[in-house]
Amino acid sequence: MKYYAIIVGGGSGNRMQSDIPKQFMLLNGKPILMHTIEAFFYSDFKPEIIVVLNVDFITYWEQLCEKYNFSIPHTLIKGGLQRFHSVKNGIKAISEDSIIAIHDAVRPLASNELICRSFKEAEQLGNAVVAIKSKDSVRQQKGNSSLPLNRDEIYLIQTPQTFQFELLNNAYKQEYNNEFTDDASVVERTGITLNLIEGESKNLKITFAEDLNLAEFYLSQTKNKA
Repeated sequence: MKYYAIIVGGGSGNRMQSDIPKQFMLLNGKPILMHTIEAFFYSDFKPEIIVVLNVDFITYWEQLCEKYNFSIPHTLIKGGLQRFHSVKNGIKAISEDSIIAIHDAVRPLASNELICRSFKEAEQLGNAVVAIKSKDSVRQQKGNSSLPLNRDEIYLIQTPQTFQFELLNNAYKQEYNNEFTDDASVVERTGITLNLIEGESKNLKITFAEDLNLAEFYLSQTKNKA
């Protein structure tokens, strides 16, 4: 069986008050995206890596790779208008029976154990969607009031979201819908039942400046243990 990782990096730096997209910001001395690629490349499954970027930043990324002597092999694909279209472009680069993990470029701390478990579960059950239970009380806004929700039934979805090729390829033949918030929602629309697997609190999505500080702390802890 072939394994692929499609790493999607179409985000901007707006919430970080930065002029460059978040995946290019430095984490522990090198761009976040490089950490993310390394997580998959050095995992036990060693998937082929496809990186989807906004066309305006492909040359910039190539310059970063040269600057940081980053030589891990990966295929660069042009992104689309929405994340949906970017993932679809990445899938088009694959034409064989395989297991495909789709991952956010700004989640650099996915562990080898999590990546491997995602591939294994998807190979056996068709899909594997990483999620963690909410630790906090949750309320849903309804007009001017709010309703409490049972936090034991609330899951926060992460990536990787991993699927068998045929299932994923079929799902992305649909027309874009603004209700598609992630790959799981695209696949679910075709009638597939999602298989949630336990995620990791350290597998954070770097969105705000404090997330970058936390990621640096986690990396320092890992280095100390090594």
